[in-house]
Amino acid sequence: MTTTFFIAMEPPTVTAQEHKVTVIHGIPRFYDTPALKDARDKLAAHLSKHTPDRPYTGAVRLLTKWCFPLSGSHRDGDWRTSKPDTDNLQKLLKDVMTSLGYWKDDALVCSEICEKFWAATPGIYIHIEELSKNGYSASEI
Repeated sequence: MTTTFFIAMEPPTVTAQEHKVTVIHGIPRFYDTPALKDARDKLAAHLSKHTPDRPYTGAVRLLTKWCFPLSGSHRDGDWRTSKPDTDNLQKLLKDVMTSLGYWKDDALVCSEICEKFWAATPGIYIHIEELSKNGYSASEI
């Protein structure tokens, strides 16, 4: 099974690491900022249209291309070398995909390719594919 789609949107730049903490009766409580909640809701609205008919149950590869709107002197297709970091972008995306039932747990993502660009058409390209039951053996690496 494979799932491939493009979400035409301005990708969020707020990341899952931007939680806030407060202490209530000596117990720390983490919460999402309004900007993080908005980013999560925006991703969920777009991703829900592409939820697979059945969740992935085995190892998968997730290929993601983050296409940010052009600004300054950047040209279409230039690498985006500024924040947010790709690992931080992916965390929020995978959390939302998990909540929507793409898979039971994002631990199933065993192979991940993530790229970020400046683009004339902003959005997020996503390709998910099942991996064979056998990965690489130590002697092949």
